Amino acid sequence: MTEPPPVRVLGVRHHGPGSARAVVRALDAYRPECVLVEGPADADPLVGWVGNAALVPPVAILAWDAAEPARSAFWPLASFSPEWQALTWASTNGVPARFIDLPTTLSLAPEPEPEAPEETAEAADPQGTENPQGTADPEPEEPPAPPPRTDPVAQLARAAGYDDPEAWWEDAVELRTDGDPFDALTEAMAELRAGTGEDDPETLRREAHMRQQLRAAVKSGYARIAVVCGAWHAPALTGRLPAASADTRLLARPRKTTTELTWVPWTHSRLAFASGYGAGVASPGWYAHLFTTTDAPIARWFTGVAGVLREHDLPVSTAHVIESVRLAEALAALRGRPFPGLSEVSEAAWSVMCDGNPVTLDLVTRGAVVGESLGEVPEGVPTVPLDTDLRARARTLRLRFSAEQKQVSLDLRKPPDLAKSQLFRQLAILGVGWGTPDAARSTGTFKEVWNLEWQPEFAVSLIDASRHGNTVPSAASAALLEHIGTLPAITAAVEQALLAGLDDALSPLLVTLDARAAHEADVTALLCAVPPLARAQRYGDVRGTDTERLAGVARAVLERACAGLAPACSGLGDDAAADLRRAIDEVAAVVGLLDTELGELWARTLAECADRRNVPGTIAGRLVRLLLDGARLDREEAATRLSRVLSQATQPDQQAAWVDGFLSGNPLLLIHDRRVLEILDEWVGGIGDEVFTDVLPSLRRTFGAWPRAARRQFADEVARLGTAVPGRAAASEDFGDTGGLLDVVALILHGEARDDR
Repeated sequence: MTEPPPVRVLGVRHHGPGSARAVVRALDAYRPECVLVEGPADADPLVGWVGNAALVPPVAILAWDAAEPARSAFWPLASFSPEWQALTWASTNGVPARFIDLPTTLSLAPEPEPEAPEETAEAADPQGTENPQGTADPEPEEPPAPPPRTDPVAQLARAAGYDDPEAWWEDAVELRTDGDPFDALTEAMAELRAGTGEDDPETLRREAHMRQQLRAAVKSGYARIAVVCGAWHAPALTGRLPAASADTRLLARPRKTTTELTWVPWTHSRLAFASGYGAGVASPGWYAHLFTTTDAPIARWFTGVAGVLREHDLPVSTAHVIESVRLAEALAALRGRPFPGLSEVSEAAWSVMCDGNPVTLDLVTRGAVVGESLGEVPEGVPTVPLDTDLRARARTLRLRFSAEQKQVSLDLRKPPDLAKSQLFRQLAILGVGWGTPDAARSTGTFKEVWNLEWQPEFAVSLIDASRHGNTVPSAASAALLEHIGTLPAITAAVEQALLAGLDDALSPLLVTLDARAAHEADVTALLCAVPPLARAQRYGDVRGTDTERLAGVARAVLERACAGLAPACSGLGDDAAADLRRAIDEVAAVVGLLDTELGELWARTLAECADRRNVPGTIAGRLVRLLLDGARLDREEAATRLSRVLSQATQPDQQAAWVDGFLSGNPLLLIHDRRVLEILDEWVGGIGDEVFTDVLPSLRRTFGAWPRAARRQFADEVARLGTAVPGRAAASEDFGDTGGLLDVVALILHGEARDDR
């Protein structure tokens, strides 16, 4: 019996079920005394958690820069990852395991600043005395870009006669249930490296560090050492190693950083190529199934696909499953594959279960091929206090972290539901979007609907937010108070604090708001500050918050805005006028939430502004419309003002701006006002072709904001007017003469002539 080699290098694909099974078989046969795994070397303290029943993959090693947490990196591991299986084997067999890749103190260190170029002779001689002919010096040539790196798996697949690299890798490695492919893979990779070479500096540095760790393990006296690494690196760690001094020179780096590391939950979808993960795979859900299912994997796969489709209320029977299995096996036989792969099962599902519908197949891809499994991390894993506080609050409120989208309905009159709403809003302030409100389904002030989806990247957001505080409420309060600049920003923060139940932040925000509002001279800013304050008042009863002081601030801000609105409306440019109009619209939408006296003040202010001259058309038209909608102006007066503006004394662009302001908003009142429609119809029919072309974009923008049904109803009402453009006879009773008129209306509403004639 031959003596096993002192070092056995197992080159793998980072996430592959066949590679994972082969690693376990190889370790069982080799029985190493030490296992070295590709991964950050300073993550060794985390290895001790492997084997804990509460550490359930998929998980990831998270490392972040202690001074700048946003600079971070993940090293994901799934149950079918060869590295995870190697760590699990070592834990089960009591064998020490270590990571051997570059430590995060090096890999996360910021790049050093480039050195300033030395002053050249040309720079020192700006007059060009060294170049008497006055000819321009040639531009320095840029070094040629390095050739694109070839995919080694694709090269091996082509050599084996495969067009699809994934199909070759599946047949050669992932679908195999026996054998040891590692020596053959290492030899193949060595041939590829000999032909193309490896000139990537980061890869060379990583391999140098791996060799150093391997030398250290050999010096420790281990007789048998197993190394689990990416297949591309295997030749660099096999056989006689180069001199250690050469690796030491490669690793010389002037800058390091201080990092912290922990385990975090991960998801299958984040292991997919589509997530942007460089070492991802196309089908993590499929690979997880192949790794965990050894008995009738194809039949069980289609059974799971049927379950996914049934969850979406799609009819799938047992017969569909049987026919899908038969078709997948037949496709594999026709293509000379030993076993149905992902392409075969996907095509069979598409043909049999999805009836050739790509939308239905997408449900299969997201629900089964990729999957959405979220790992778990045990209590006690090192983390920031903020994360610990969040998990404690989630347990108290019976909230479960899940990567699958889930919708919850909350009744804010119930304390547990109110606490959930406040937690979601506090996290949103911290940049952790675990929950997003569904405004379309949230009605009134006491019901909220939230869509929940936990993403692994939130772990980094929590670490970054931990600089604000150690609990979710304290951190959210500090984050709100950190960025309060303009008056609208302060009032928006007040509304957020009220909704999130941040009483500690609300008091200083109101103090700041009082001081800032007293000195604010910008009317647009004052108006933008009113809506959040008005909305916030209606939450007082439900959320148990005293909003009396809030109402006083809202009153003071609106009174100051009303005092300065009339003069502020005059002489504005287009952009400033558009901003002021938006602010007026926002206040008009919420002024009903304030007291009656403020509502009267607002109406009087709008009427005063509407009577002033030199008010931009978009604002003047909007003011008239708001007064009409609020019954502060009768229809006769509104029609008179509209007719006056659309007379020949007004420039066409000013007319279009006025009409744009007047027609924006809810269209129902205008649709049923025959006099307004007649005035508009006469104006559109009377302007010349060139002017019509100029004002058409403004009209299309106005009508484009209307709902489609309202645009259709408007066109029908115009057709019923029974009038035509000047110089054309009135339409007959059956409207057979309105074709030209309707063409104009269609052009305004939709941008094209009718095609139903």
